[in-house]
Amino acid sequence: MTRDELASASELLESAAEDTDSDDARERLTELAEQLDTLATDEHGPDHGRLARIQSALNDLSSGDAGDVTGAIEDADDQINEYRSDLEGV
Repeated sequence: MTRDELASASELLESAAEDTDSDDARERLTELAEQLDTLATDEHGPDHGRLARIQSALNDLSSGDAGDVTGAIEDADDQINEYRSDLEGV
């Protein structure tokens, strides 16, 4: 089962990693994109806590080293929120 919103968020972050001028941000964005890609196809979906940690990291990046790709990060965050809106729990 593919979780389309998480796959889309992963693709957005991959694109942001390619476009950022910061090496540190590029590395972190790539790591987060890989995590989301894995979560998009895992047998068991992620819980709110895991996604919240990813979103916190995205928030840190958009207000720091990756400020040059804030739009893509915000779009990825929106995709994660869309997925979380149908997720049971918190």
